[in-house]
Amino acid sequence: MGLIEDIKKMIDEKRTAYQALSEQVWTFAELHFGEVKSASLLSKALENEGFHVAQGIAGLKTGFVGSYGHGKPVIAFLGEFDALAGLSQKRDRTVHDPIVLNGNGHGCGHNLLGVGSLAAAFAVKEYLIKHGLKGTVRYYGCPAEESGNGKAYMAREGCFKDVDAAFSWHPDSRNAVQHLSSNAVIEARFTFKGISAHAAALPELGRSALDALELMNIGVNYLREHMEEHARIHYAVTNTGGVSPNVVQAIAEERFLVRSPQPSAVKKLFERVVNIAKGAALMTGTEMSYQIEGGCCNLIPNKTLHQVMADFMEKIGFPKPSERDLAFLKDIYTSIGDNEKNFAKQFLTPDQRDQIAEKPIADWVIPCPAEDQFMTGSTDVSDVSWNVPTAQCFTATWAFATVPHTWQVVAQGTQDYALNAALYAGQAMACTAIKTIEDPDLLADATREFKERLGGETYECLIPADVKPPVH
Repeated sequence: MGLIEDIKKMIDEKRTAYQALSEQVWTFAELHFGEVKSASLLSKALENEGFHVAQGIAGLKTGFVGSYGHGKPVIAFLGEFDALAGLSQKRDRTVHDPIVLNGNGHGCGHNLLGVGSLAAAFAVKEYLIKHGLKGTVRYYGCPAEESGNGKAYMAREGCFKDVDAAFSWHPDSRNAVQHLSSNAVIEARFTFKGISAHAAALPELGRSALDALELMNIGVNYLREHMEEHARIHYAVTNTGGVSPNVVQAIAEERFLVRSPQPSAVKKLFERVVNIAKGAALMTGTEMSYQIEGGCCNLIPNKTLHQVMADFMEKIGFPKPSERDLAFLKDIYTSIGDNEKNFAKQFLTPDQRDQIAEKPIADWVIPCPAEDQFMTGSTDVSDVSWNVPTAQCFTATWAFATVPHTWQVVAQGTQDYALNAALYAGQAMACTAIKTIEDPDLLADATREFKERLGGETYECLIPADVKPPVH
């Protein structure tokens, strides 16, 4: 039996167990840093499989590492399990129908992500035992990907310093390796403090924190014209200082995400944002303070590993959806807006467009691109990729044109085709990892490329050393 057949058999035999784990995490739907039930469930699954589990990694209450085996190479699989606020949705429903109004939901498919990576780790462990191979398999339970950057805390504390290669994946509506770079990001909260006063009788005695906040936003809007092309700045007002217009607001807060393609560039851009905040405080006679709450570097892709992973994805083949799956997929596809569909279709060939009209799921594998691509978003996998050669893939767990962070993602999170695609990712990651273990030259080439891409730079976490992970 060949490698692919071995891995597929090992993962398929435990499909029922993986389904149960994925559905339980979907039901828990816990937010960043508060994934207590999800972390406990996955930790127990690792222990039952014979992995030694270390809890509370890098000061993260819901961070953990399960380890099996000994010696080199050390292979890491990255698992996520946090949900999103406001995306509660009933399963098996193809219209928006929350379980709890404004409740949480797995709108990015992390219930599948964590379990797909778990399946890969278990399969590699079984393969090592069966073939008498030396090596260490680790599963990193990584909290707070959606907000908070759990992997960055792990990287900052040296959790990947002895790892030889790392693998991850993400649910999507396509099948492809993630051969791309990304924006680095700094997350920060800005607080303005002023002086309260009666807005009609004694406005001259007041100093409005809300005025300062609004002036900061205006200043940042003007800054956008003078940023690098791929840079992005987003904000959300989290405290307006009250609801009464006849009171001068004494406090106001907002959160900013500042993004740029390189860590050095994002630090400079963030400094400009801070200076704008200082100017807003000076103009209004208020006090300004800020606190960095998260951050991650840009992603470092690895063509050596991605080419191997893409080849395995093609050879394994995307799992065929059942007639029941297709019926659900068609209903979900109908619920997606025309703008979203048209945007997604522009990347398809004419034959693929015809296929999607009949079967709205991408069952083909996009080849590994010749050149690096770029993602304007950010991911804390980036901080892992600055420490160790890292490879990732997407698999089509969703109907074509499904937009991440929507109720449609949540609705698809417990479907058979979604789990099959997650286990397909697990198969591809496991096969690539085994190839890396069995072929020292492949690992050497991946490591050489990794060092060349860094160009002599060393990793520096964008989260300051004095910032600790929140405890929920």
